[in-house]
Amino acid sequence: MASFSVEDFVGKGALRELIPVLAQEGWEDVPTLKMMNNEDMDALNFSQRQRVALELRAYLHDRVLMQYADKLEDSGKNLAELLSLSPASLNVEFGMRRGHVAKFIDRASASAIVMPPSLTPVPVNLRCRRSSFSASEESSLHVPSASLQSSFRGKGLSEGGESLLLAQVGSGGSFKGVVAALPAPPRFCGLIAPPPIPDDVVPLSVLDKIFVQKLTPEYRPGMDPWSLGWLKIPPPMKICDIWSSKPTVVLCIRRPGCVMCRAEAHQIYSRKPIFDAMGMQLVVILNELIESEVKSFWPRFWGGMMLVDKDRNLFKALGGGRLINEGFVTGFLCNPVTRANFKRAKATGIHNNLTGGHLVKGGLLVVRKGRGGVAYQFVERNFGDWAPVEEVVEVSSKVQSQNL
Repeated sequence: MASFSVEDFVGKGALRELIPVLAQEGWEDVPTLKMMNNEDMDALNFSQRQRVALELRAYLHDRVLMQYADKLEDSGKNLAELLSLSPASLNVEFGMRRGHVAKFIDRASASAIVMPPSLTPVPVNLRCRRSSFSASEESSLHVPSASLQSSFRGKGLSEGGESLLLAQVGSGGSFKGVVAALPAPPRFCGLIAPPPIPDDVVPLSVLDKIFVQKLTPEYRPGMDPWSLGWLKIPPPMKICDIWSSKPTVVLCIRRPGCVMCRAEAHQIYSRKPIFDAMGMQLVVILNELIESEVKSFWPRFWGGMMLVDKDRNLFKALGGGRLINEGFVTGFLCNPVTRANFKRAKATGIHNNLTGGHLVKGGLLVVRKGRGGVAYQFVERNFGDWAPVEEVVEVSSKVQSQNL
């Protein structure tokens, strides 16, 4: 999977000299950089070579072909010229493997993240001071969405199949939060029931008692949390402090080396410009600390803040007060949904390892700022279940635009 490190993205090409300028002007992460248009490039005085390089590298990043970026850029050809080359030429001139050639020339094999028409990207003149937005500035960065469609699974569905969130908001009711999960099949011909899911979202009274520790900040070019040779971990903090001033998407993952966890984190962070436009921040929470695993995960698969919940209290809260865990035999070998999830993640080309715990399941929360509480809680019932991105975006849009 293509890295979210800006240094990896620009490689040895023409964009490398622009890293300080890009960071100063707020183009400090790969998903945002890939959204740059001609007007933005004009403002930064991009040369023609740099424009060609950005178009090419964004195209390769979408297709997980960044290993060829330096060679293709050095050829001096633009993207259209490279796409017109024969498969044999791509193989001989650039050492591109046959399967990679097919991905490269197939323009429909991957699609870039597109800002929904109902949202306005963060203005260029505000990018470099995002962290100091006032409430009025943040609310002016987007237009409320009325067209984004969602289909909540599990307990997120109303009887008519409509999203409970949309149904409750549309009727003017008091919205407290939605618990969602994908269907989970019974194990061993029904002898073992699938993990249950809670009836209600995690209450604030429970969240108030949970403490976490910050492992990494939000990624910026040149940032190195390991500058001392090891992570400098601050004392525990209340988890509620994370969303005290900004609504937050909280991704709770089983372990950083898991291919399914890496793939889910990558697909969420790929949409960072969309969440930025809605005033949402993105954080990952781990249930154990293995420093080498954090280093291999950040910022390659995730460029947002990372924290650790050593006591696993948030993971217990996701399951209604107890950890959702399952053995390898019942949870993987005897579960066709998990096996399908694994194949889906492996198809992205992500490498994985077996370091760390494997059995504690996670999920995802969308939390309103301050004392607003949990708006959406997705529970991982099968290993590798992902919260549908459309649902996460829909809830985030409602949280930000209607202050649910």
